[in-house]
Amino acid sequence: MTEALRPVTRADVAALPLEVAPRLLGGVLETRVDGVRVAVRITEVEAYHGLGTGPVPDPGSHARMGPTPRNATMWGEPGHLYVYLSHGIHSCVNVVCGPVDVAGGILLRAGEVISGTDAARRRRPAATRDRDLARGPGRLGAAVGLRHPVHDGIDAVTGREQAGATACLSVPVVPVSEISTGPRVGVAGHAGTSAFPWRFWIAGDPTVSAFRWGRGAAGQAGIAPVLD
Repeated sequence: MTEALRPVTRADVAALPLEVAPRLLGGVLETRVDGVRVAVRITEVEAYHGLGTGPVPDPGSHARMGPTPRNATMWGEPGHLYVYLSHGIHSCVNVVCGPVDVAGGILLRAGEVISGTDAARRRRPAATRDRDLARGPGRLGAAVGLRHPVHDGIDAVTGREQAGATACLSVPVVPVSEISTGPRVGVAGHAGTSAFPWRFWIAGDPTVSAFRWGRGAAGQAGIAPVLD
């Protein structure tokens, strides 16, 4: 299903991530990198707050200890994209939310490639099914072609070019109604338990990533971890 969309505004993402995150579901991130266009319909997101952001400290956030060179984009103007490197390999994409100097980001965890499928396949040759092209944050980052560090901070509101790329974010005119929520995927310790049901996804969508507990999170949630 494709929702009626409109371009995102600064005002749309001026609130804290926990409030904004579900509103991004069904929206579309469109990138053009070195002249190649790809569009992904967003099906799964996670909210992250920084130090002093919101009423509950978020121990799972990159900004939990305050500003650093790595997380500087999270403290900036809302509507830019915080593109960071995960495990030294994967470029992951977050939408910055909240006022300037109040850190927050929404991780784009998964989506459906709705345009530029051939380009996404070239960037994701390991994907055997199209549903897996952007199923997971590293896969989504690869599919849309945004890379750390050159595209960190790119503006998804104005679409201004940065390092040969543009990014434009659209949101649904009418918010998606069938939304599920639960613990964030793979986040260690208390931050990955049901105390932080800060992951949101479109119920029943096949592109939503598989859930897994982070290190120590299952035990803190009172659940025996599954051993492979």
